[in-house]
Amino acid sequence: MPTATNTINASALPRLNIREAFNVAPPPLDFVLPGMISGTVGALVAQGGAGKSWAALELAIAVAGGPDLLEMGIEQHGRVVYLPAEDPTLAVSHRLYAARGAVEPEALDRLVENMEIVPLMGRSVDLMTPEWASAIEELSDGARLLVIDTLRRFHQADENSSSDMARLLGVLEAICTRTGVSVLFLHHTGKSAAMNGAGDSQQASRGSSVLVDNVRGGQINLIGMTEAEARAHRIDPADRKMFVRMAQAKANFGQPMADKWLHRVEGGLLVPAAIERIEDAKGAEAQGQQEGRPARRRAHG
Repeated sequence: MPTATNTINASALPRLNIREAFNVAPPPLDFVLPGMISGTVGALVAQGGAGKSWAALELAIAVAGGPDLLEMGIEQHGRVVYLPAEDPTLAVSHRLYAARGAVEPEALDRLVENMEIVPLMGRSVDLMTPEWASAIEELSDGARLLVIDTLRRFHQADENSSSDMARLLGVLEAICTRTGVSVLFLHHTGKSAAMNGAGDSQQASRGSSVLVDNVRGGQINLIGMTEAEARAHRIDPADRKMFVRMAQAKANFGQPMADKWLHRVEGGLLVPAAIERIEDAKGAEAQGQQEGRPARRRAHG
């Protein structure tokens, strides 16, 4: 038996009450986002320029009590802390201004009350240091969701090192455990996944696989529209960069959400796109004719 070199009291560690677990129904799981229950760490993965900061901001708005712009089915609201460390404050302000038309006055009042945005661009943030870990934990206290944009800006470690990334996730999980917050970190797609068309896979994330394998709050990927997908959806190939597909690459809790197409509108705001594959539209039309009724047609844009 190895000799103990620390002062951890193993007998004081909490135990799960086995009898109670079998006989008493636990509280229902509290979903902050699809696939993410409260107190867990999840990831939003995409190539640079795909719109992950916009998607994260819109998720933050929905959780804080604003409109559910991405139609994610978010019903429970609470305080949100959004930490953009990649974009200047002016860029974040432009995003909020671009979304103003979708936010009613009452919703804006809720956002003012529940949403805190702390721009960190230009600061050498390092969650692996006690000072920054403590500061982020203090910001997270009482929050329902903490958004880290992007993870690379919050540490100085080697993201290809499984041990380094395991320690980093351990810091985030400790913040979750002590505050009850859920953490959504933004991360870039690896070059190989982007080049090989695997942007919707769990392993699309850049760096160590620990960053996706070990998170329990799920993983959402954003993937740009290919030329083939544009043709299949009757989208002008010249306009395909205005569309991204949102896919749930990993869901440890609950049913994975179905893929959805998002359309980048004026200002960069992402909204659900009412588009169908040609084959799907033809199938719906044929089914409608067989049932003696016209098929419901969706807008293409």
